[in-house]
Parts: sequence; structure tokens; C-alpha cells
Amino acid sequence: MADKDGVRESEEGGENKSTSNSEKPRKHDSGAADLERVTDYAEDKEISSDDIQGAMTLIGDRRAQEYQQKVAREKELAKVSIKKEDVVLIMQEFEVTRAKAERTLREHRGNIIEALTALTE
Repeated sequence: MADKDGVRESEEGGENKSTSNSEKPRKHDSGAADLERVTDYAEDKEISSDDIQGAMTLIGDRRAQEYQQKVAREKELAKVSIKKEDVVLIMQEFEVTRAKAERTLREHRGNIIEALTALTE
């Protein structure tokens, strides 16, 4: 009897497997329907060339403005006088390039203490 029950259980398990197999494609089909709805929405939306040109103009204007601000800042920093001894001290103590040392000093208006403090942070 145990053998028969064992056989029956395995047969019943086989039936359950076939039932669960039929449920899996249903889940897959519902996902495909959801995907079709999403792609349909994206296909209906159009982008006009005027919107693109407007966005490109805006981006170009912002870049030009940022570049002008950067150039103005560089000119302002170039006017600041710094001592060569201060540059050498920063280069030796912090092992940074000459450009980095000069830039830091200029950003802090030639004040060596503020420049050293900024480099330690």
C-alpha cells in the first residue's frame, strides 16, 4: 500500500505540476500586456523641432554665460599679486603643483595662512 500511495502521490504531484505550468504563461501574458501599454504611450508623444531648437539655444546661452563668468574670474585672480616664496612654501609643504599653489594663493588674495588652511581641509 505504501508503494501505491507513493505512486499516487507522485502522480498527484505530476498533476499539480501541470496545473502550475498552465498558470505560469498567464502571468507572462499579463506582463506583455503591461509592456504594450507602456510602449503605446511613448509612441503617441511627439517632439516638435521648435522645442528642440529652444532647448539647444537655452543650453548654448548657459554655456556661453558660464564661460564668460569663468574668464572674468580668471582675470580677477590674475590681478592678485602673490609672493614666489609663498608659492614655493606651499609646493614643498603640501607637495602640490606650482599651478595649484598659485591658484590657491590667488583665491585667498595672497594670504598664505588662509591658503594653507584651505589646503588642509
